[in-house]
Formats: sequence, structure tokens, C-alpha cells
Amino acid sequence: DGRRMPRKLTVTRVAALRGRELGGNAVALFQRATRADGADRSGLTSLTYAVMLNYASDAAMAVALANTLFFAASSGESRGRVALYLLITIAPFALVAPVIGPALDRIQRGRRLAMCLASVGAALMCVVMALNFDTWLLYPAALGKMVLSKSFLVLKAAVTPRVLPPEITLSTTNARLAVFGLAAGGVFGAVASGVNWAFGSAGALWFTAVLCVAGAVLALRIPAWVEVTEGEVPASLTAPRPAAARRQPLSRHVVVGLWGNGSIRVLTGFLMMFAAFAVKAQTEDAGQSPFVQLLLLGVIGAAAGAGGFLGNALGSRMRFGRPDQLVLGCVAATLGSTVLAAVLSGLATAAVVGLVGATASALAKNSLDAVIQDDLPEESRASAFGRSETVLQLAWVSGGAVGLLLPPTYWIGFLVVSALLALGLAQTWLVRRGTSLLPSRFPGRRRQRTRGSPETAPVGGGS
Repeated sequence: DGRRMPRKLTVTRVAALRGRELGGNAVALFQRATRADGADRSGLTSLTYAVMLNYASDAAMAVALANTLFFAASSGESRGRVALYLLITIAPFALVAPVIGPALDRIQRGRRLAMCLASVGAALMCVVMALNFDTWLLYPAALGKMVLSKSFLVLKAAVTPRVLPPEITLSTTNARLAVFGLAAGGVFGAVASGVNWAFGSAGALWFTAVLCVAGAVLALRIPAWVEVTEGEVPASLTAPRPAAARRQPLSRHVVVGLWGNGSIRVLTGFLMMFAAFAVKAQTEDAGQSPFVQLLLLGVIGAAAGAGGFLGNALGSRMRFGRPDQLVLGCVAATLGSTVLAAVLSGLATAAVVGLVGATASALAKNSLDAVIQDDLPEESRASAFGRSETVLQLAWVSGGAVGLLLPPTYWIGFLVVSALLALGLAQTWLVRRGTSLLPSRFPGRRRQRTRGSPETAPVGGGS
């Protein structure tokens, strides 16, 4: 097979040969996976690598800042710093959502450059954090890094339809991107942990900066045809005004998907913030160390990560014949898990909520992707993906704010989020029927479109 065997075989040499063989097989398997279904020819492979580095940099920064931004403070200090955590963790989403989506519709050239600049800016923020780890500059730099990272993901959502291989669907493509991103986050997060142990948090931040620079280079390697926007028609979340420029309104199926996905994102944002403070309060009351806090929080994080992998793996293989029913089922499943956690409060049921919520979030997002592909004309899909991503990030903002502001008591937190999910489920079901819990902003009804037809649908006023 071309391998040169050593003259004398020893246990060490055999282990080294076997290690090289397994490593080579793993690299070959990874390359085949990223190039599958024509992804290398369409440009999806290049986008995949850039997205993986974005996920990796987020994970590495989380490892580097864990002790500084959360576990180093006592519970009382943490509650006193709620406003600071709210700024650092929630503000990025609030800033991205109303700005990036509309800006995408105005970018006729330069989407690759915008992704590259977002990664370069994130690298600069990491350098600032590494050089000012013990000063107040750490906090605005962390905010800036997160804003740029989320901007990158919104830009990615608009670029994805332009690199779609003809052999696979948008929902499958987005599921693959999520799986590769989660895997990269896990691997590079573990590497960052080792760097943090060896060189401290500042060293981990320098490592994060290197990942961001690598992501910037990979963004520029995305094929130039993603810049071709001639003929694109911006998607509209509201009914277009007669005098306005030509816009493509969203169908009822898409709006149902947005309401359902938004409801689930409220839960995932809530759980990320609330679980951190609830675990911290629980362990400090028991006199346990910050390391134990991190391990217990890791149980919930691992459950959510497993749910994300499971949901995206299932979503990449499913055919979404009835997307509305699937979205409603996902919201109902998350509501059932939060009610269980409110009744039987504790770490175990919080982990169940993380598993169910992440799985449902991935499945519902894949369903939304499939509906956008089926219901919208090709010239409006990039805009629709950018707009939908900003809506979902705003939903995450709302859930995260609720999780931060509630007292860190399991049954109280899950009771409140259950009520929010119940409202979201009711609104999603009503919008599917053409009505809404909210006052309608639309003076009339638009005809329900059949799948694949150019007609629009009534959106129930709550979009």
C-alpha cells in the first residue's frame, strides 16, 4: 500500500503507524463528508470551513472567559452584575437583529468581504481582551466579539442559498452546517481548555484570535458567485405598501415556522442564562467549589449539545411533507419538558429540557428552511434567510433576558417559561388557521398559497 515499514517492529512503532493510519483515515473521512453531494463544486465546502471556524472561535472564547465573566464572582456579586451580563451576552443579538437583516438587502456586492471583516474584527477584539484581561476593556471587547460573531452567522444565512448543491436541499445543507459547526466547537473548545490550562485565559484568547484570522481567510475563499445579486427581490416580514419597492411577502407556512421557531428560541435563550445562575446558586448554598459548578452546568450543556446533534442529524434525513404539524409538535414537546421541569424541579429535569429543547430547535429550524425553499422564489430566498435569522436571534434575546432577570429557582423559572411557550404554541396554531393573538397589522387577508405556487398567504397579523 506504499507505506514504508520499519526494519524492526516494536510496540511503539506499531502504535505510531496505527495512529498515523487512523489519523489519515479520519482526515479522509472528514474531507469526503465536507465535499459530499457536489459541495466542493458549488462552493459549500468553503462556506462549511468558514462556519466551522466561527463556531470554534465562539467555543474557545467561552472557555477563555468562563472564570472571569461568571464563575469568579460570588452569587451575590453575580446578581449585582446582571446588567453587565445582560449587556455582554444579550446586546449582540439586539444589535444584530434590526440592523443586519435590512442591510443584507442593500448589499449588492461584498458579502464575502463582509464575512471576512467580521472575522478580522473578532480577532482584533480577542487581541484587545488578551492584552487587557484584568481591566475594564475586557467587557466592551467581549461585547464586540459577540456582535461580530452573530453578524457572521446572519451573513452566512444569506450566502447559503448561493452555494447550494443541486443534489441536496437547503434544510439538509443548513443541518450539515450546524453539525459541522457543533463538532468544530466541541473539538476546538477542548483544545482551548488545554491552552487555558497551560498558558492561562490570555493564552486561550490569543488562540481564539488565531481561529478568527483563519476564519477570515476561509471566508475569502468562498466562490465569487455568491456576490451575484442581480434580480434578487427582498423578502418582507410585513405586507408591502403599494408605493414601496418590489418585495416578496412571506407565505403563511413561513410565518408559522417563524412563530414556532421563535417560541423554541425563547426557551433555548432562557435555559442558557437561567441554568447558569440556578446552578451557581444551588452549588454555593451547598458550599461547593466553582469547579463543581462548571461540571454541573456542563451536564445541561452536554444534554443540549447532544440534542443539537440529534435534531440536525434527523433533520438532514427527513422529508418535510407537513412542516406546520412538525413545528407545532416541536413547540408542544418543549412545553411538555418545561412543565415537567417545573413540577419535578432539579438539575436532571433541566438537562431533559436542554435535550428536548435543542432537538426541537434543530428540527423546527430545518422545517423552516425547507418551507422557505419551497414557498419562496429563488430570487428572494437569500433575503428571507437573512431576515428569518435576525428574527430568531431576537427571540433568543427575549428568552435570555427572562432567564437573567428571574430568581434562580428552578420551579419559578420553568413555570414562567412554560407560560411563554404556551402563548407561543397558541399563537403558532392560530396563525396556521389564519388568525392571531395579536392585533392585525394587515387590513385584509391574502390568499393561501399552495405549495409551489406564486400566491401569498394570510399571515394572521403577528409576523
